[in-house]
Amino acid sequence: MICVFGFSFNKENKPTMVSENKHKSKIISLEKPRIEINYGNYYKEAEQFCNRNNLNQNKFILIDLGLHSGYKRFFIYDFKKIAVSNSYMVSHGCGANNWGGTASKDKVEISNEFDSHCSSLGKYVILDRGVSQWGIKVNYILQGKEKSNSNARSRAVVLHSWEAVPDNEVYPRGTPEGWGCPAVSNESMKEIDELLKTNKKVLMWIIKS
Repeated sequence: MICVFGFSFNKENKPTMVSENKHKSKIISLEKPRIEINYGNYYKEAEQFCNRNNLNQNKFILIDLGLHSGYKRFFIYDFKKIAVSNSYMVSHGCGANNWGGTASKDKVEISNEFDSHCSSLGKYVILDRGVSQWGIKVNYILQGKEKSNSNARSRAVVLHSWEAVPDNEVYPRGTPEGWGCPAVSNESMKEIDELLKTNKKVLMWIIKS
């Protein structure tokens, strides 16, 4: 049985100037309706994919690049508990923008091409633990399983940590962008590393809702 869980995200929260009279003005906040993201179908498809392909039956990772990068959008889903157990901040690729900037915080470029510096959508299997030059010096090899991410290993797209990635949400600011790797904060990676050391062949699915 698969339950449906949703997350709420406010895409914009911008101040607007409203005239009070000819001499005075005041700022009020306009909030647009919060958008409900229902990942129930993704959880169900992920479980079926893991069953068919002999992947980890306990956990999987869903990353939604359709969300503003100032929000937590890296979700660890527990198949047994039928619930999201943790969520983290995560970077995406800068594309044609400056490395380390946040220009595409709400409009991610997607590509599987070499030297695109973009993130790629699709299902990945998390493989071997390795040594990284970034963050806590740990990375995990990602094997793309679809046409949309088939070049991941050749492009050296790996899961790693990066000091520039914050621990907590920073909206309306964005998370600094790299060259296509899903990078998390150092503290987040310590938790994820412990999970991946005991759970092998975990599915990571990067989507854009």
